[in-house]
Amino acid sequence: MLGAAVAAVVVLAGCSAQDGSAGAGRTPGAEASSYSPGGAAGAAGPGAEVSPPAPGTSVLGLAEQTHEGDRLRLGAVRERTADATSYDVTYRSRSTTPGGVVEGYTISGVLDVPRGGGPFPAVVLAHGYIDPDVYVRGQGMTRERSRLAAQGYVALHVDYRSHAESDDDPDHRRELLLGYSADVVNAVKALQASDDVPVVDDRIALLGRSMGGGVVLKALVAEPGLVRAAALWASVSSLEAENFAQFRGDAPADDPEVAELARRGALPADDPAWWEQNSSRPYLDRITEPVLVVHGRHDDQCPPRWADATQDALVAAGVDSRLRWYDDAHAFGPAFDAAMDDTVAFLREQGV
Repeated sequence: MLGAAVAAVVVLAGCSAQDGSAGAGRTPGAEASSYSPGGAAGAAGPGAEVSPPAPGTSVLGLAEQTHEGDRLRLGAVRERTADATSYDVTYRSRSTTPGGVVEGYTISGVLDVPRGGGPFPAVVLAHGYIDPDVYVRGQGMTRERSRLAAQGYVALHVDYRSHAESDDDPDHRRELLLGYSADVVNAVKALQASDDVPVVDDRIALLGRSMGGGVVLKALVAEPGLVRAAALWASVSSLEAENFAQFRGDAPADDPEVAELARRGALPADDPAWWEQNSSRPYLDRITEPVLVVHGRHDDQCPPRWADATQDALVAAGVDSRLRWYDDAHAFGPAFDAAMDDTVAFLREQGV
């Protein structure tokens, strides 16, 4: 995720009960709809916000960083059920570039811990796009988190930087999911480093929906061997230029943000190589984990052709990947139970 002089990924740590020892920012030397690249709302109209891409960012730059998530802290109990206890949590998302630039943030989230003594397998959840200005802790994947906990999994929902009680990253809208992917990588490592949450370190998986599917793919590319398996639900495209066209393509040329991208020569048509470097698809051969692609045949936000294309690319790259179709739309209503049961079966098949 680095450029020649720019480190675009920031590593965070934290949640509600902020850990004061993990300050936000960069230190030198040391349920929602889909998304728009740059952070605009899904199905973005002319007034939607999208910041110009940050120069020098790339998926391989993210892979060059050292990620050291830790300081997972249990906060207030949100709920106790017959299956699990749900907590507000924070952790530190910390990454270091080869040049020694350290980026650390406190990331908030919600953690479900099953009843019993453990240790338990775990799943880290990457949610879809919800405007950070209105997003609240744990929003977007409550059903998935609860279902996983009922099946005996520790489930950690990541809020991402600049969401809920997470530390703010002023560049998060310019990184095309890379900072969010760093937070997911560091969430896995924070779970593994925790003395308070009983997890089996080598039985952890990722599950991302919509925008979160793109977040998960980039995390898998950046850190091969990070987890045992991953599932992508109703995912965005593995090519960022396609996401831009889908969610910003209808914005007029005089839209201020689109005009700024054009002025800088940063539109996909102007700089296709940059948009490819910030996409996961060219680097899927780095992925070592089995992947389950879950998609609705009637998805009108993330077109079904994207799932086909990503699956074809995963298989061509030698990834153990399978695609499951369901008669449902983007949000998964009627088919949710079946898709969730199939996802849990897939995780168990992979030893998670």
